[in-house]
Parts: sequence; C-alpha cells; structure tokens
Amino acid sequence: MIYKEECYKIIGICMEIHRELGKGFKEVVYKDAMEIEFRKVGILFEREKKYTIDYKGEILPHKYIADFVAYDKIILEVKAIIKVPEEFVAQTLNYLAVSKCRLGMIINFGTTSLEYKRIVL
Repeated sequence: MIYKEECYKIIGICMEIHRELGKGFKEVVYKDAMEIEFRKVGILFEREKKYTIDYKGEILPHKYIADFVAYDKIILEVKAIIKVPEEFVAQTLNYLAVSKCRLGMIINFGTTSLEYKRIVL
C-alpha cells in the first residue's frame, strides 16, 4: 500500500473532525477544519490547488482544482454527501492524471461514520 503512514495520519485527522462535527455540514466546513488540523500536526498541504490541462501542447482554459494536496503527493477530495457516486472516482482519477500524483482519496463526511476511498493510479 503506497503512502500508508501518510494515509493513516490523514484518516485519523478526518475521524477526529467527524467525531467533533458529525455529519450535516457543508463541505467547506470540513475543509476548514482539515486545514486547521493539518497545520496543527505539521502536515504539508495545499488547499484548492489548480492544475492546468495540456492538450497537444496547448493549455486549455479550464483548470482542475483539487480540494487538497497533502505531502505534495496525495490528492484529497472532500465530500459531505449521503453516497459517493462513481463520477467522483472518475473526477479523482482525472486529478491524478493531470497532477502526476499516484494516490487520491475521497473522504466523505456526509454519513454517520466517516467514509473514505483510496484511488491508486
């Protein structure tokens, strides 16, 4: 499993946030809490990192924006929904492709228990 220790730290933080806030908030609230917790424990991250898309040598006007990039190698997509549809998996795969990262995680705070999915490229 790639980035095992980093993932455990991230999931531990997300579980703490979920214990504290529960479900029902908008995604931005969980993202704000993640930013606080990441800073507190010293996890290197970028929030809302923009990625350009190259098409035959030209940069397209649309950019992908990943919710977080942790440790400069893990894409994090934060959701607060009842069930994560497959389209979010496809979205994360696209983020991995343009970022050249190998691991993405979809973290869902919208259920009674925290849910997460690892996506490896």
